[in-house]
Amino acid sequence: MKPVYITKAAVFFPNEPVANEDMESYLGMINGKPSLARRIVLGKNGIKNRYYALDKAGNVTHTNVQIAANAIRNLWDEEVGLNDIDLIACGTSSPEQLLPSHGAMVRGELGGERNIEAASFSGACCTSIQAMRYAYMSILSGSANNAVCCGSERMSAWMTASYFEKETELFSQIEKRPMLAFEKEFLRWMLSDGGAALLLQNQPRDNALSLHIDWIEITSYAHKMETCMYAGSEKREDGSIDGWTMFPETEWLTKSLFSIKQDTRLLGENIIPLGLSFLMELTQKRKLKAADIDWFLPHLSSVFFKEQIMSELRKNDFFIPEEKWFINLSTIGNIGSASPFAMVEELLLSGKLKKGEKLLLMIPESARFSYSYCMLTVC
Repeated sequence: MKPVYITKAAVFFPNEPVANEDMESYLGMINGKPSLARRIVLGKNGIKNRYYALDKAGNVTHTNVQIAANAIRNLWDEEVGLNDIDLIACGTSSPEQLLPSHGAMVRGELGGERNIEAASFSGACCTSIQAMRYAYMSILSGSANNAVCCGSERMSAWMTASYFEKETELFSQIEKRPMLAFEKEFLRWMLSDGGAALLLQNQPRDNALSLHIDWIEITSYAHKMETCMYAGSEKREDGSIDGWTMFPETEWLTKSLFSIKQDTRLLGENIIPLGLSFLMELTQKRKLKAADIDWFLPHLSSVFFKEQIMSELRKNDFFIPEEKWFINLSTIGNIGSASPFAMVEELLLSGKLKKGEKLLLMIPESARFSYSYCMLTVC
């Protein structure tokens, strides 16, 4: 079993940062009216800037595939390039086609001369960690000497006003049903575009800090929990899901099937307790102690959850003081699967890390409640 190290991290964000007051200039106004939900959501989530692969005319400037490929290209230097790589594993919440897979499309976009294995993981925020785990296990087993894992999103494609207008035309009394508007719009004001990639190798670099991957743990509560975040489908009263193929084409827009939606009640009641329950299991399995953690990198969709997480950690005698937390949500937004790697990239380049320090990553996924934790050691 060979050791595995993160030897480099890179990001790619399309265009210039978009401030809160400019969001509707890019995403558009539904039926020409400012959003009722925008101010409420932005008042809670703490995000100040995000990135969109759009211009103000609504034109797409970068595809998800291009975003991922650009993040991966930013890993290359005089020591490692595309032709040195054995495996490319990609995760995303927002693939732009059903087939071929997102990973295959990214591999095609990168070009090059060699055949390279391409793996693809589709889901939500945990997909990049699933890609990382596949890359990690490939190196661990000796089937690869190095690998690239990437998370990327182009969520703006699902958040433009055009995806909502046909449905709201049917509700002349939408102002009297604010919860409907809120749950349909909630994620419009939460999500961002961008990509982040990690280079994994079987030895650390001599001229820069590396991160040894101590362990990666992933679990799912889908057997207990109904769907919370969904797209390309409609949720029934009983919590079950009907996919887009179950509807006639005329309802794809009138029901806004291809907008991304969130059951905010389920989210608020379960996302933190389930994540902390899994963490407590890991304290036993991995002999994990809060005092051993030097940096805590939680993927947050909103800073609204920060105090709740701290409170739950206290209750479980696993308190991590705020000075050990590292979050960049406010400056880059919530970029789904790319967020964990983007935190690693910024911290790795910050000059704050010291050899021997321990980093704990926490990645919750609300789609049907999956969770990832990862422990890294600076070397």
